[in-house]
Amino acid sequence: MTPGIVYAALAYVAWGLFPLYFRQVAHVPALEVVVHRTVWSLVFVFVVLAVRRHWGWMRALWGQPRVLGAFAVSALLLSGNWLTYVWAVQNQHVVDASLGYFILPLVNVALGFVFLHERPRPGQWLAVAVAAAGVLWLAVQAGRLPWIALVLALSFGFYGLMRKVATLGALEGLALETMMLAPVAVAALAVWSSQGQGALVQGDAATVAWLLVAGPMTAVPLLLFAAGARLIPLATMGILQYISPSLQFALGVWLFNEPFQPARLVGFVLIWTALLVYSLEGWWTRRGSATA
Repeated sequence: MTPGIVYAALAYVAWGLFPLYFRQVAHVPALEVVVHRTVWSLVFVFVVLAVRRHWGWMRALWGQPRVLGAFAVSALLLSGNWLTYVWAVQNQHVVDASLGYFILPLVNVALGFVFLHERPRPGQWLAVAVAAAGVLWLAVQAGRLPWIALVLALSFGFYGLMRKVATLGALEGLALETMMLAPVAVAALAVWSSQGQGALVQGDAATVAWLLVAGPMTAVPLLLFAAGARLIPLATMGILQYISPSLQFALGVWLFNEPFQPARLVGFVLIWTALLVYSLEGWWTRRGSATA
């Protein structure tokens, strides 16, 4: 399981630092940022495929409508997640976005239990219960339905499930997803440019450069995530997921100075405690297996 854990952890660290990037393009509308992410991710993936001369898998897809349909759904889930997250960061909701990714491990455990018949151990269920209490506390303190958090958690939770059971590998799957989204994205860029709108026409060189960088910045963590998801249980993915929102939370509060009521700290402490419980339980189980 070690390679899968490394891949997933690197992906989550990258995603945890994403607010630093999206603040650089905060003046670009969220939808346009997502369009650029799609187009330049496809370009990056195609370069990788060309270097590896790895095109043969595409021919077999046309006779597999179920595979194409599944990846069409995963592409929609991914684009919806991107749009919600970019909008949240650009509108000073980094802490709310981090809550969504704190909820995501609970979603992963539930999806693994329902769809993959994974059976967490009692100590793991305890960690999930403590984390759920923390999430509930945060929702109560907010005094409203945390829609940003729920959309992010559910969309990426189901995306992770679909990628775990997908028939295609990490690179091939991402290529297919971006190929499905690219026609709409390219058309949008063409329309905006023909109307004299959009960053490609109105933006300065620095803005265009930042948008071009969105390709590898988007593709590399997704490739790492997809590779990790195929090697380790969803429950383990869920716990590693805490890396990302912890980094986002720290950036939102200490770097971007977003408002944070002291009462909400209780919820985050409960969630971090759940991570500690889950980690210690896993370490104890592995230690017991090694000495048995």
